[in-house]
Amino acid sequence: MFDIQEELKKLPAKPGVYIMHDDHDDIIYVGKAIILKNRVRQYFQNSRNHTPKIRQMVSHVARFEYIITDSELEALVLECNLIKEHRPKYNTMLKDDKTYPYIKVTVGEAFPRIMLVRSMKKDKAKYFGPYTSSQSVRDIIDLSQKIYKIRNCSRSLPKETGNDRPCLYYHMGQCQAPCQAYISQEGYRENVRQMLHFLGGNFQPVIQMLTEKMYAASEKMDFEKAASYRDLLNSVKQIDQKQKITSAEMDDKDVIAFARDKDEAVVQVFFVRHGRLIGREHFYVSGVANDTESQVLTAFVKQYYASSPFVPSTLMLQYPLDDREIILEWLSDRKGHKVREVVPQRGQKERLVELAAENARNVLTKDREKIRLEEARTTGAVRELADMLGIPEGIRRMEAFDISNISGVETVGSMIVYENGKPKRNAYRKFRIRTVKGQDDYRCMEEVLTRRFQHGLEEIGQNINGKFSDFPDVLMMDGGKGQVSVALKVLDQMHLNIPVCGMVKDDHHRTRGLYYQQAELPIDTHSEMFKLITRMQDEAHRFAIEYHRQLRSKTQVKSVLDEIPGIGPARRKALMKYFGSIEKIREADEEELMKAESMNAGSARAVYAYFH
Repeated sequence: MFDIQEELKKLPAKPGVYIMHDDHDDIIYVGKAIILKNRVRQYFQNSRNHTPKIRQMVSHVARFEYIITDSELEALVLECNLIKEHRPKYNTMLKDDKTYPYIKVTVGEAFPRIMLVRSMKKDKAKYFGPYTSSQSVRDIIDLSQKIYKIRNCSRSLPKETGNDRPCLYYHMGQCQAPCQAYISQEGYRENVRQMLHFLGGNFQPVIQMLTEKMYAASEKMDFEKAASYRDLLNSVKQIDQKQKITSAEMDDKDVIAFARDKDEAVVQVFFVRHGRLIGREHFYVSGVANDTESQVLTAFVKQYYASSPFVPSTLMLQYPLDDREIILEWLSDRKGHKVREVVPQRGQKERLVELAAENARNVLTKDREKIRLEEARTTGAVRELADMLGIPEGIRRMEAFDISNISGVETVGSMIVYENGKPKRNAYRKFRIRTVKGQDDYRCMEEVLTRRFQHGLEEIGQNINGKFSDFPDVLMMDGGKGQVSVALKVLDQMHLNIPVCGMVKDDHHRTRGLYYQQAELPIDTHSEMFKLITRMQDEAHRFAIEYHRQLRSKTQVKSVLDEIPGIGPARRKALMKYFGSIEKIREADEEELMKAESMNAGSARAVYAYFH
């Protein structure tokens, strides 16, 4: 038994990270501390100074653990990593985990290449971005290759020069074939130098060059070439218009502001590179109801830049950060040089931050109804169910089960899991019935439930946080009194106290009510709770049918080919691998059948004779 007061006395006066667990052993909060002893004790002292969210969190803490670090900076990094990995319920959480495309130019190579990548590395390459659209990056790369004739192959040059013929890009006029030494290294690198200026936002020389070439080709009556230059010119102008000038300062900035409504917030980020706005993106953050403005921004900055491969030189923020010095030290270490925080109060910079905030408000207003509907169909429906069943502590996890067979053949069971009203598909489980012969759904369900909870008790007994150790708050059985009785019998044998609810269907196989504690409870068929229960029934049935279909198809393949003399497991596998289906094996002649591995004239003749 974990004694919180006794464990508080053992806390060290050192920096580190503390981790709060609930009675399911789920991690519900992660935080960092300069002095662990002082910080963790504060949670369990007089609660009048705590926010409602912290008071609620503390009420669910069953135990805590901590990790000592050498410095507060190390604690910050570890905190960010643990929050990202475990997504604790009571931390202010960034919902999105996006990756952004970059343009990479391998300037460290003798003949540099240009490519799209999803992460920045500490190599000799030059990166541009991040961009918010992969298609925009591909368009820019395609345009750069057409104008500057930069290669995109993976050949090691000049080592492999002359080893092969020039590729299609050379014949299309989009590469000058350095692989054949058709261009010198100096000439090629001059093209790369001009391209780097272009990627950095210096479009005017390119526009002027393409305009001159277009008019020159037109004067020579070479209208096809003139049209080609015109198309390139329009593409450059289109990119130039998208990258609106936002600042006379040429450093890289992220402009960050947010808007919030109750427990949800939308954070808007403008990406400014070399003084130009190259894109914007919004992010959803939850659990902000009792946080200050600075706490919301601080949580976002820590979680976003923990996974972002690019750190700008300046963060232009709507509000100042908490723990400003340590966060800027961390970001500067990731960046490789100093990162600064700016909270503008007036002028163009302040207007840019306000523009980001306005964008966040627009997104929040637009999505408010969507968020409300999503909440109603998930957690709202679960609350409605908990109220109907009289479960005052609420329902977090629900499990539903179904049995599938055809005339008792290849009987299978499915277990689906819903948490907070949403399917948790990585927790779904399949069971192949072992002990029941023939069609007996009750005995099959008894086997499935017994195996499910036996696995769980074994994992708990071995202190393993495994596939079955998390028990449901309520069991949802696909059926009425009979299936509920089976579940209660299994739970009683294992000394488990878990509410069991039957999902009862009418004569038309539609949900009509719930069977709970020896009584059928009617349901409003227009309610979100009814829709949630219907979704769970359909999902359990779908998952069981899908598994049964997989097993049945394997059995059918095996039974057909196994009837052919001379075709054992190895040849059966070789035939299916080569032809892909029984139908294609049926259509093949003897010569084609011999192309499959391990097949000879005799076995091919036997297969052909069987089908014909």
